[in-house]
Amino acid sequence: MEVSLSLPTSPHARAKRRITALMDEVEILKQDKATKQRKTTYYVSQGRAIRCVVVLYTPAEDLIAENDRCCEYRDGDTTIDQDRLQRGYVELTKALPWVHEKLASLEYEESEEMLRKLKRGADTAHGDDTGTLKELVASWVNNDCRPTPLIRIGDKHHHGFVSDACGKLLCPAEWRWDDPVQVIVFVTCIIRAGIRDRTAAFIVSENSWPLFMYQDYEADINNLECGLMKSKLLIMAFKAIFTSPSSASEVDGEGDGADIIENNRRAQRQSDQAKVKTCVRFALSNITSWCTVDGDFDYQIYWNNIVDFFEDAPGPAARVRVNELLEWWTRKVFGKNHHQDLMPDVVSRMSVSALATQRQEKKDAVFDSD
Repeated sequence: MEVSLSLPTSPHARAKRRITALMDEVEILKQDKATKQRKTTYYVSQGRAIRCVVVLYTPAEDLIAENDRCCEYRDGDTTIDQDRLQRGYVELTKALPWVHEKLASLEYEESEEMLRKLKRGADTAHGDDTGTLKELVASWVNNDCRPTPLIRIGDKHHHGFVSDACGKLLCPAEWRWDDPVQVIVFVTCIIRAGIRDRTAAFIVSENSWPLFMYQDYEADINNLECGLMKSKLLIMAFKAIFTSPSSASEVDGEGDGADIIENNRRAQRQSDQAKVKTCVRFALSNITSWCTVDGDFDYQIYWNNIVDFFEDAPGPAARVRVNELLEWWTRKVFGKNHHQDLMPDVVSRMSVSALATQRQEKKDAVFDSD
């Protein structure tokens, strides 16, 4: 453009317009940053539910990939692991109902970013839960078992099979911690010594139910389902994570019945149950940081065993027993509620309805007198 065609303006005016334009750009960038921060905060907070009510180990990406595979190959046979992944995806959409549609609408990079933020929230919450139970479980064992010496709450090196109190609770249901057993002809061994020495005859693995999962910490070897998942320690841990740490001491009754409808759904999620039992096992052990394998014990397989106990009941009779167990948990944690029994005729006789009727009658009487 020829210089002669431009109309002269003052440098001051041009500078003001440039500054205004730059300020507008800065404001847009601030808004974009604030929007991005709100999304990050939302995804991280929502992700805190994943380790508690969906899956403890499996990445969300694996659940999504399995659901995609199921959609493409609807009629194909599935493996046990594939069934577990698909159930996990279903639980994910129950816990975070918006996820399914969000995954369909986002671009690949955006969905990857969302999943990373969800994972951050999930890992943070899991760390908080295990950290909370580390000290709480030790104090509960001290109160209930009265070991001598007491378990050191802040020192996990003295937990696990080193401690008699923790060892009895971690001991597999098929053994008794203090019993002698014949190893070979004319050779006997106290079970606790064999476990501590990690001999081949006393392998503690995820293939055994630990005694801390049983009512009164005792198992009937001829009826191993009796009392399983009913220990006081498990109820206290569940309440500490899902209600509040202060409520964990109230386990002898049947709860207070607060918010029973939602809490009933929460208590009956099998993944909640598995999460608690896995965290308690970790708290009783002497490992100081979370890991998947502790010696011969694989926590991921252990978690699967617990979920399978609830979800893969072998037949209708076993399913009835599982449902009864879940109902027992609901009562123990959240109590009973009779709100469904409040029929209209019952409500009409209660003071709120009675007062409303009386007020209306007084109003009508005044109107009639006028």
